[in-house]
Amino acid sequence: MRWGIMATGEIAHSFAPDLALIPDAQLVAVGSRSMQTARAFADQYGARNAHGSYTELANDPDVDVVYIATPHGLHHDHILMCFDAGKHVLCEKALTLNARTTAHAIGEARRRGLFLMEAMWMRCNPNIRAMQELVATGELGDIQAVGADFGFLAANADKARLVDPALGASAILDIGIYPLTFAWLFLGQPERIISVGAVSERGVDLACASVLSYDDGAHATLSCTNTAVTPGHAFVAGSLGRIEVPRPFHRPDEFVVRTSDGDTVHRHPVTGRGYTHEIEEVHRCLRAGLTESAVIPLDDSLALMRLMDWMRSDLGCTLPGDEDWSARLG
Repeated sequence: MRWGIMATGEIAHSFAPDLALIPDAQLVAVGSRSMQTARAFADQYGARNAHGSYTELANDPDVDVVYIATPHGLHHDHILMCFDAGKHVLCEKALTLNARTTAHAIGEARRRGLFLMEAMWMRCNPNIRAMQELVATGELGDIQAVGADFGFLAANADKARLVDPALGASAILDIGIYPLTFAWLFLGQPERIISVGAVSERGVDLACASVLSYDDGAHATLSCTNTAVTPGHAFVAGSLGRIEVPRPFHRPDEFVVRTSDGDTVHRHPVTGRGYTHEIEEVHRCLRAGLTESAVIPLDDSLALMRLMDWMRSDLGCTLPGDEDWSARLG
């Protein structure tokens, strides 16, 4: 499978080494806003084609699938750019800035018959998938509570993608999506969300704490912040036992199951940094002629974006392209 990488930032530098670990994956092209940057990235990771614009990358005839690693605020346009060139897409999370543009991107993928998947690599982690399988057996009983937190202190607090609304700056979209997705995997769609948090002078959410309630009485407590380093743990608690996930819960190497029979440590090997597993899922789908993944369903990406819209609404945060909150959430 011939890959192109769009953008050369930190996440692209994390993704490229894992791509090299997949036997049938080949990095053939890189696109950046600067030819110099694209050439340096291509040389570092062995890509033969370097492009000084994203449009040139999207139109590279040697590329089958594009990994979009640009800031959130550019995702929607770049997805459509790749679709216009007939390319399949793995796009970094969050898929776009809001539910409206996410729905449009998904609709275009389906209309054109092209593959689209949100790069929520956590869902492909072997330990996360093992937790889902264990919960499905009923070993933990009825799941009643889920908790997760994700907090980091940015080394460069002025980095544009973290502060500029035009680029989609949002703690919720950037890291809050991990705790939210974790809760979704075990509890599904909540009946209600209540969120509070901190907002910057530019209207960007810096921190958010949310309580999600469900029809069956279950609840989830979630938090995210880019102003402090938090424990980064997670748990899933049922009537017969619980799962505890150590830091960092979103890319775990192991988890612990605690029941009345005792504690059991579960470890499932993670290849590379963990991006390999989402790459393998893209390959599996494309080889099978699928345009959507059952592991990271597009309908889930849209549902989770609606929830993040709701959370940002509670904090009073808006981003370019947001509709009127009352019209969307009412």
